[in-house]
Amino acid sequence: MERPRYTERPLPPYSYVPRHAPHPVSNPLGHMYGHEKPHPQPLDPDRWFESDEYRYGIDLFNHGFYWEAHEAWESLWLAAGRRGPTAIWLKALIKLAAAVVKLREGSSIGALRHALRVQQLLAELQTATADAAHRYCGVEVAVVAELTRQVIVVGERGPLPAPHSLAMLKQCLELDYPS
Repeated sequence: MERPRYTERPLPPYSYVPRHAPHPVSNPLGHMYGHEKPHPQPLDPDRWFESDEYRYGIDLFNHGFYWEAHEAWESLWLAAGRRGPTAIWLKALIKLAAAVVKLREGSSIGALRHALRVQQLLAELQTATADAAHRYCGVEVAVVAELTRQVIVVGERGPLPAPHSLAMLKQCLELDYPS
């Protein structure tokens, strides 16, 4: 399945799986070694499409770079001050990416823990803002819920061989730009 791209930034040369590839940041062989951590502006839910870091996180996630997507969204979560609806949304995306990393590591327990937290965060987001009824920051909330469900189904099967070559998830995060 052809996955959409939302930035022109290049994708990394490999997708990091802990203990199975050089750590991207701390290992001199890592693909992010020596790069300065981004300090993006806070993500504005009404103008999410202006955030290159947010859109790049979507690109990374959709193309199987889950650890790297987690890192991109974490910089935005920190910029959001870790509070409020946008921070809840970003934390849900971060936890979803972390859940998939745990599946790839072979840790079904870790994957389930993160996926269950995604479900809690999505419920918190729905309580915090009516904007999250269908779509938040350009993404259908139901798609994030479905991807989380897929992680739970795989995680409930039990331990996986590590590094697990997880096939691309059945859906991807598609951004719906405002007219």
